[in-house]
Amino acid sequence: MVTVLVVGGGAAGLVAAWRAASLGHAVTLVEANGRLGVKLRISGGGKCNVTHEGAPRELLKAFAQDQARFLRPALHAFGSAEVVELLRREGVPTQARDNGRIFPLDRPGSAGAVVAAFEGLVERAGVTVRRGLRATGVTGQAPHLQALQVDGEALSADVFILATGGASYPETGTRGEVPGWLASLGIPVQPWFPALSPIPLRSPRPAWEGVPLRAGVLRLSAGKEGRRLAEFAGDLVFTRFGISGPAALELSQATERARRAGAAWLTYATVATLAEAVDAALQAEQQSNPRLLAETWLRRHLPERIVAAVVTEAGATLSPMLKDLTRAGRKLLVAQVTALPLGEPQAVSLARGEVAAGGIALAGVDPHTMALRGWDNLRVCGELLDIDGPVGGYNLQAAFSTGYLAGSI
Repeated sequence: MVTVLVVGGGAAGLVAAWRAASLGHAVTLVEANGRLGVKLRISGGGKCNVTHEGAPRELLKAFAQDQARFLRPALHAFGSAEVVELLRREGVPTQARDNGRIFPLDRPGSAGAVVAAFEGLVERAGVTVRRGLRATGVTGQAPHLQALQVDGEALSADVFILATGGASYPETGTRGEVPGWLASLGIPVQPWFPALSPIPLRSPRPAWEGVPLRAGVLRLSAGKEGRRLAEFAGDLVFTRFGISGPAALELSQATERARRAGAAWLTYATVATLAEAVDAALQAEQQSNPRLLAETWLRRHLPERIVAAVVTEAGATLSPMLKDLTRAGRKLLVAQVTALPLGEPQAVSLARGEVAAGGIALAGVDPHTMALRGWDNLRVCGELLDIDGPVGGYNLQAAFSTGYLAGSI
C-alpha cells in the first residue's frame, strides 16, 4: 500500500485525496484552515460556478494555447461531465445557464453543498484529514522528496501531492509561499501575477458604485491615444474604487501588464459598432427627430443615473436638442457611447483576484500524471500550477481535473 500525503484541502486537493484513496492507497490530507474548501465555499458569491458545459475540446479553447495543451489529458480524464455526474450522485444536482456556466441548482448554501459532497467522498474513501496544520517547508533533493514540514513536525510519505493554491484571497489560507520552497529545490516557477481581479482606477467614481454597463466592450489601450492592446465583450459594474464584473476581471491581467509597461487607458463601448456608424445614425436622427433631447439619446445607451455626470466629465455643455448640436457636440455624444473614458488604472491587486497567474511552470510538470519532472514522488495540481483560465467555471474545472490526475497513482 502506498502512503500519500496531500497538502491543501481545496478543490484540487479534495479530488486528489479522494482519487488516491479510492485506488486503495493510504491517504492523509493536511489543511491549514479549520475546515476544508474555504475558498470553494465563497466562489461565485457562494453559488459556486463548478464548471462549464461542453466537451473537453470545447473547454480547452478557453485557455491560452500552452495551458490548453497541458490540460488536455486532465480534461479528457475528468471533465465537466464527470464533475456533474459525481455531484449528482452525491445529491447535488446542477444546471447549465444560457452562457454555459454550470451551478448547483439555486438554493441557499450552494457552495457549501459542493464542499460537503467532496468531504463525503473523502471520508467514505478512508482519507485521514488533519485540519489546522500549516505546511512550512519541504526537505529533500531530486529525485526524492523526504518530508513535509508542518508546524515543527516532519511528515513523510511515499508520494507527496501539493495542492496549496495560488496567492489570491490570502484570508482563505492561500499565501502563495510554496513556489518559493520549490524554486529552492531547482523546480522552475513563474512569479505570481494578478488575474481575474477588479481594476482600481486612478480617478474612481464612488458615486457610481453599483451602476452596471451591460452587453458592451471593455477596451485597453497603451495610453489615451495609444494603440489598442486588448478588449473583452461583457458586462462591468462600477465599484467604490474602480470597476469589476466579467469584463474587468478578464482584462485585469493585461491591464496590469500595460500599467507596469508605462501606459494603460481603459474605455467602454456600450454601443459596439464603429463610431462612424453611430455618428451616421445620429445625423439621421437629427433629421428625423430634431427636437429629441441629447440627454434622452444618451439614456438609450447609458444608465440614467450617470448620464448627467458623463456630460459634465466630458467638459462640454450639450445643446438641449439634437437639432442644435454642432459637429463637435455630435462627436462628443458618439464618443460617450463608443469609448466612454474610464481612465488610467491603478495597481491591480494580486490578493483580490479570483485566481492568480504564475506558479509552477507547466514545462516542469508531466501533464499525464502531474508529477514534477525529475522527481519520483512529488506531484502538483490546482491553482499552484501556472494556469489562469477565464471566468465561467474553467479554473475550478482545471483544479478538479489536475487533482484527479495527481491522485491517479
